[in-house]
Amino acid sequence: MTTAGGTYTPRPGAAPLPGMIAAQAALETRMLLRNGEQLLLTVIIPTLLLVLFGSVDIVDTGEGKAVDFLAPGILALAVMSTAFTGQAIATGFERRYGVLKRLAVSPLPRWGLMTAKTISVLVTEILQVVLVTVIAFAMGWSPQGNPFAVLLLLVLGTAAFSGLGLLMAGTLKAEATLAAANLVFLLLLVGGGVVVPLDKFPDAAQSVLGLLPISALSDGLRDVLQHGAGMPWGDLGILAVWAVLGLGTAARFFRWE
Repeated sequence: MTTAGGTYTPRPGAAPLPGMIAAQAALETRMLLRNGEQLLLTVIIPTLLLVLFGSVDIVDTGEGKAVDFLAPGILALAVMSTAFTGQAIATGFERRYGVLKRLAVSPLPRWGLMTAKTISVLVTEILQVVLVTVIAFAMGWSPQGNPFAVLLLLVLGTAAFSGLGLLMAGTLKAEATLAAANLVFLLLLVGGGVVVPLDKFPDAAQSVLGLLPISALSDGLRDVLQHGAGMPWGDLGILAVWAVLGLGTAARFFRWE
């Protein structure tokens, strides 16, 4: 039996780019979901805050049910915990241990790696949104408003926090990123309108806190889901500015090693 010449000749080469990005995204997602610290930050803390502050009258959230105020803020917190805090810490230690350096010389281009990380963040956020929504519904949440406005807020919020997280991970040492990301998370949890209304702060502080990405995201989600407002253009504009600044600065100053 004869065969055509070259039938069994090896043909080494990179896999198709979409396949590489999908495989890397699946790997990034599995690593994130297997990390106990990341799960605590991205899943357990937001759900515990929703149940605790929604069940116990700790903070005066104004008229109506507490869960109607809290659920949009917890959704914003979930986005921040994944896109900013979790991504910054994970990427910072990947950079420290040389993982990014090795991936940078693989057939997967650098922008493809960033795309895979972004997909992983989005997949995790979908799981978070589903979980928070189910718990909030069980607590009597009655959302309203335009679903497209909610989606746009979540996408812009993800872009803004991803840029800031990558900027931190690509410029600071891993230990500094770990400390700074957790500190920022705690500060924005308290002062970002997540569980404490911004009108509880002094007037001078409100004008500054209102420009933060977490405040814009939580306020925009609350306007739509609690008050049934239309497109929150002001909050979307703030998030868009943060997204452009964060992603642009991260692309300029990110160091791979």
